Order: sequence, then C-alpha cells, then structure tokens
Amino acid sequence: MLWSYFFYIWGCIPEITKGCQDMTNASSTYLGIAGGAIIGAIVSWWIYNRQKKTAKMQDSALNRIKELDENHERILKKLEDFDIRHETTLDTIAELSKKIDILVEKQEKSENPMKSDSSKNTKDSK
Repeated sequence: MLWSYFFYIWGCIPEITKGCQDMTNASSTYLGIAGGAIIGAIVSWWIYNRQKKTAKMQDSALNRIKELDENHERILKKLEDFDIRHETTLDTIAELSKKIDILVEKQEKSENPMKSDSSKNTKDSK
C-alpha cells in the first residue's frame, strides 16, 4: 500500500506497477535516480569503511612508531648513563695505575740506593 502511494506521487512506472499507461521517459528517469542513489550509497559506504579501516591501521602503525621512539630514547639515555659510568671507572683505573706506578718507582728508588751503597762500600774496601 505504501509503495503504490509512493509510485502514485512519483508517477506511473510500468516496470514496477502494472495497469498504468507507459511513461517510459519519466519511469527511466525515476529508476535511474533510484538506482544511482542505491549504487552511490553502497559505494560511499564502501569507501567510508575502507578509509575507516585504513585510518585504524595507520593509527596503529603511528602508535607503534611512537612506542619504538620512546623505547629508543630510553635506551639512548641508558647508554649515555652507562658511558658516563664507564668513563668514570676508566678515569679511576687510570688514577690507580698512576699511583701504583709512583709507588713502584718509590720502592725501586728505595731499593736502588741500598744496592748502590753496598756496591760503593765494596769498591771502597778494595
């Protein structure tokens, strides 16, 4: 009943309703408009759906890139801290090495004068 009222407002469409005079130009126009609207709605929905899926994928990729970038920054900070501690340790080792060298030299100097004194004493006694 609703359809017949709809077709009555829009005019006679012989392809859909029976028992009306042929109005091919008007009926073709109406069918073209209706078909175009349906096809347009389907294509629009399909494009919207694809764009929505693509946007979700892009957001996911951007979030992953952001997480990787933050992780990269944390790793760089840890490496920088490690490098600072490493440099401090190397400086401390270098200082200890110098102190050991100084102590060894002092010990050698303290041992050498005794040897040189004893060699002088043996030379003097001859």
